[in-house]
Amino acid sequence: MQGLYLVTPNWDDTAKLLACTERALAAGAALVQYRHKHAGAELLRQQGAALLALCRRYRRPLVINDHVALCLTLDADGVHVGGTDVSVAEARAALGPEKIVGASCYGDLALAREAERAGASYAAFGGFYPSTVKQYSVSTEPDIVLHARATLAVPVVVIGGMTSANAAPLVERGAALVAAITSVYMADDPGAAVRAFDALFARAGHRATI
Repeated sequence: MQGLYLVTPNWDDTAKLLACTERALAAGAALVQYRHKHAGAELLRQQGAALLALCRRYRRPLVINDHVALCLTLDADGVHVGGTDVSVAEARAALGPEKIVGASCYGDLALAREAERAGASYAAFGGFYPSTVKQYSVSTEPDIVLHARATLAVPVVVIGGMTSANAAPLVERGAALVAAITSVYMADDPGAAVRAFDALFARAGHRATI
């Protein structure tokens, strides 16, 4: 799998969330991560179920940020875990061998290698650029993508302030997926934003898979 890894914003308006997500999926978004850091349990369940139904229509995976129990309840396609969440090993044990388990590795190759050994499906690095959504303590150097591609068997995801312009050098270095929130959800034309990201991969000619 390669292309635009769509990560949802903290929107309580489910209709708005679904409408924008569908435009991105129709344009070719490869993967969706449901991430809402402020929602209560009921809103998480409602939005997660609605997004899963939408992703099923477009035959795209839905990954749940942090919440392993919600992934199991919905039978979503996997989870993404960060440094303060359950471990990759715990998530893999709970979900079994077939689900996606993504891992935030920040700018740490050793952490990525550990995540891969524990059963991660991909390693996500970043932030590379200033983000309006999440503040990172340090900036990740672009060449970590080259080193990761040389030492990891799992695909590399890049995140943090991504636009179709500044993601280009990371895709050229071998990133399989570019994760974005604002560049798509706040765009006047989310579909055009997705296509601009996808054009990076067409030019680079990658054939990465999950």
